[in-house]
Amino acid sequence: MGSMRKCQLSKEKQNLLIEDFEAGATARCTAGLVGVNPKTAMHSFYRLREIIAYHFEQEADTVFSGEL
Repeated sequence: MGSMRKCQLSKEKQNLLIEDFEAGATARCTAGLVGVNPKTAMHSFYRLREIIAYHFEQEADTVFSGEL
């Protein structure tokens, strides 16, 4: 599993945040499980959503490019 750029959390905590994000846990619950501030977990979840949206946008540009 990769790591988030410019993140001061250890890779272990980053991976735990990502795993809980994938499992559908809330950021507040994840913060308690991982041992980080709830605002840190919320920001990490927000960044993960941005990354996912970016990749979907890139994929859509590839699928819908060209002439009709």
